[in-house]
Amino acid sequence: MAEVLDEGGVVRTLVPARIDRLPWSRFHTRLVVALGVAWILDGLEITVAGAVADTLTKPETLHMSSTSVGLIATVYLAGEVVGALVFGNLSDRLGRRKLFLVTLGIYLLGSGLTAVTSGNSAGWVIFLYVTRFVAGTGIGGEYAAINSAIDELIPARYRGRVDIAVNGTYWAGAIIGTLGTFILLDQLSLSLGWRLGFLIGPVLGLVILLVRRHLPESPRWQIMHGRARAAEESIEEIEREVEATGVRLPPVDESRAMDVKPTDRIGYVALTRVLFRQYPRRAILGASLMISQSFLYNAIFFTYTLVLGKFYGVPSASTPLYLIAFAVGNLVGPLTTGHLFDTIGRRRMISGTYILSGMLLAISAVLFYAGVLNAITQTACWCVIFFFASAGASSAYLTVSEIFPLEVRAKAIAVFFAIAQCFGALGPVIYGALIGDGSHPVRLFFGYLLGAAIMIAGGLVAYFLAVDAEGRALEDVAVPLAAAGREGQTRAEGAGSPFST
Repeated sequence: MAEVLDEGGVVRTLVPARIDRLPWSRFHTRLVVALGVAWILDGLEITVAGAVADTLTKPETLHMSSTSVGLIATVYLAGEVVGALVFGNLSDRLGRRKLFLVTLGIYLLGSGLTAVTSGNSAGWVIFLYVTRFVAGTGIGGEYAAINSAIDELIPARYRGRVDIAVNGTYWAGAIIGTLGTFILLDQLSLSLGWRLGFLIGPVLGLVILLVRRHLPESPRWQIMHGRARAAEESIEEIEREVEATGVRLPPVDESRAMDVKPTDRIGYVALTRVLFRQYPRRAILGASLMISQSFLYNAIFFTYTLVLGKFYGVPSASTPLYLIAFAVGNLVGPLTTGHLFDTIGRRRMISGTYILSGMLLAISAVLFYAGVLNAITQTACWCVIFFFASAGASSAYLTVSEIFPLEVRAKAIAVFFAIAQCFGALGPVIYGALIGDGSHPVRLFFGYLLGAAIMIAGGLVAYFLAVDAEGRALEDVAVPLAAAGREGQTRAEGAGSPFST
């Protein structure tokens, strides 16, 4: 129970401890399915947009220029950045549940309206861009609200593997998008096929929206914002659902009680002070991990068809098959190695996946320059490299979502996501120029070495600065700004105080 200690509004609570003592249950499975779909939708959207790009230039569809079609992806990514920043702030202010319902609804609206674009006049092109921007804002908001909710509702001992697996499902969306558009464009008229491609995500999203409506608000968010009674009701609802499966919950460790006094509203200016005054080393860690993985992924993913076509002569019609293989490698990595981030630990696994993927990329660069690879073996190399890189990239999102105080968690995710997207946008531009007409492989060779160096640098930063958060309560990793004191815990550096790094 939450207990009011004084008239100043200080409340003693065991809510975080009650969440972390829960065994895995159907509630947690439902939570992961309902919230984890955000990454599937993002992977699906980007893949569909790429798959129909050439189709939209045809006279029987929208007859757009290549430049106009290319701008669709840019507008979508810009929407993601804006959505992450706007809805990340609102998620910290208004709650996780409200926002993960709103952001999914915005995505459904934007992506659904994309399919009704009916021409290539200036008005319709603007309409198309607006709908893609709106869809992007919804998905960007999802990243901030969903990562926060998952971390705050999943018990500490499962947090790493769940977060990494969920982030990795982006590639399940890529597989669905590739297969869906391949079938639709092949079996239906081009004019109908591309529209139905953009409706795959909304159909899935509508089903998930119904499931999300029955999820509770994060009790951690409620208690830190002075809503003790609501937090008690939410945690009791979760406990009843767990106990309904026949599980007998262990007693709560009273020493884990936390005294909470809600803080004032915290905006991005206050967040800057938290990041660079209280957690400067963690800010460097988060930025390094997010930038390095975003640069590598965007550089390789958005130019892989160019490499296959320019250097290996793969026809455009066959590239989806290679994308599926590439996506499978990316999906399997987080799903099979995620538990190691909870057992072997964050520092070793994060630095290891980054450094190993960088080294493997460097080796593949040498093989590429030596001319010993073909389309199949090149794709095989990418699958192995991104088996590890995908787990590392997912751990970057896990890191920035668990190493900062609850009150600024969603905003912190949003800021680092925005930074990563801005730097990641440079990758396709640089690598596209290096690929050129495919007559100078040495340029791409140095490009691959650059990507390898950036990933290795990110791994080295993680080795020295990573936070050993495995198995620890979020409140131990970063004491909430609302915490007025906690039994059994000092505020010495390294014990999770707001001044530790």
